[in-house]
Amino acid sequence: MMISTRGRYALRVLADLAEHDSGEFIPLKEVADRQRISLKYIERIMPVLTKNGYVLAMHGKGGGYKMLKSPKDCTIGDILRLTEGSLAPVSCLMQDAAPCPLREQCRTLSMWERLDTMISGFFDGITLADLIK
Repeated sequence: MMISTRGRYALRVLADLAEHDSGEFIPLKEVADRQRISLKYIERIMPVLTKNGYVLAMHGKGGGYKMLKSPKDCTIGDILRLTEGSLAPVSCLMQDAAPCPLREQCRTLSMWERLDTMISGFFDGITLADLIK
C-alpha cells in the first residue's frame, strides 16, 4: 500500500483549514500558498471533501472553504479511505474484492489480515486534531 499524492494533499489541506479556522471562509489560494501545493491540484481534491461533509464551499467574493466537521471527529483513516478508496495491503482484502478460490488454503491470508487490522487501527486512531496540536 502506498498513499497517493491525492491522499497526502487532502490531509494537508484539511489540517491547514482546521488550523486556520476562524469561522470565516478561507480562500484556497491561501491554503495552496501555505502548503506549497498547486491550486489546480487542490481544486481537484475539494469536491470529494465537500460532497462528503468535511468542508463547506462558498464561491465568489469572500468565498473559500471552511471546516464543517470538528477536527476531533475527522479520522485520518476515514479521509484516506475517501481519497484512496482502500487501505487494504492486498487486493483480496479490498471491500469489493471477488471471493478468492484459494482463500481456505492461503498460507498468507492471516498475515495480510493482521496487517490490514494494524493499518486501519493506526490511521483510525489519529484525528486531524492530533495533527494540528
